[in-house]
Amino acid sequence: MAADENLDPQTRTELEAAAFRTLVAHLRERTDVQNIDLMNLAGFCRNCLSKWYRAAAEEKGLDIDYEQAREIVYGMPYGEWKDKYQKEASAEQKAKFAVSHPGH
Repeated sequence: MAADENLDPQTRTELEAAAFRTLVAHLRERTDVQNIDLMNLAGFCRNCLSKWYRAAAEEKGLDIDYEQAREIVYGMPYGEWKDKYQKEASAEQKAKFAVSHPGH
């Protein structure tokens, strides 16, 4: 039996939301971790979270576009984050990405 089977739906949603907020806060603090590193190691990045957030909003009938979702995840407009923190991917990072995400 899964641990979350004992939780009522509201409590489960609240716990999942809290975990998401903690993950987003952690990623906002860890600006040294590049999206390509996240993709190479975990198969998702801040942009993926933004897309998932937007998709969840859409399912609820809310009009949140991708850039708004990115700002929620990044804690600032994406362009600003990119200018402040994004570094050029190294040849090694790009090679790992090509292996882990063929066709991208």
